[in-house]
Amino acid sequence: MKSLRRNANGIFLCIFEIVVGILLLIDPVTFSSSIIIAVGFLLMLSGAMSILGYFRMEAEEAALSQKMLKGLLFLIAGIFCASKSQWFLSTFPLLTILYGVAILIAGLAKIQWAFNLLRMRREKWFLPAISALVSILCAMFIFADPFSSTETLWIFTGVSLIGEAIFDIVSLLLSGHRKEERKEAMEDHQPNVGAEQEEDEQETDREDSLLPLDKEKSGSV
Repeated sequence: MKSLRRNANGIFLCIFEIVVGILLLIDPVTFSSSIIIAVGFLLMLSGAMSILGYFRMEAEEAALSQKMLKGLLFLIAGIFCASKSQWFLSTFPLLTILYGVAILIAGLAKIQWAFNLLRMRREKWFLPAISALVSILCAMFIFADPFSSTETLWIFTGVSLIGEAIFDIVSLLLSGHRKEERKEAMEDHQPNVGAEQEEDEQETDREDSLLPLDKEKSGSV
């Protein structure tokens, strides 16, 4: 349970990736279009709030904040996303390249994760190493652009998201479980050390209590 709480953010992100991957496999066009439209409405809401905040500020403070400019930019971007979602879908190959770059960066980060575990002498260091290899291979595969159709590209993206997320969850749970075992072993060892120290202190006190008797005997002789 402690490993779950400690890695809650990472596990939640992996679960989110799995859900996105499944939705891409079920209906990629509708899902992607819905996401783009939702982002558009969020941008419009943020822009409206920024413009409203501009008029609520004092004139001198508002002149330095540039809230009006940010609000207008967000508003225009939001309207474009909400009304031109198909344009983004037509540029999906470019978005896939960006996804490949993100996977490559994640793979390089996992390499350091694997070396961190290896240097700390953890047994499961090879799990993030395998995950890093898979991520880098997926990125190289995307950059090679062997897809005959956009549909094939959607399927590959969904499968890669699901596979990497599952592997990352396993790595997080196993590495956290190993850390808990080591901590419990250290805690079990500490009471034994404390008991030994307490016995040594009692033996020392016993010897000190006998010293006056020894002096009295020597004096009487």
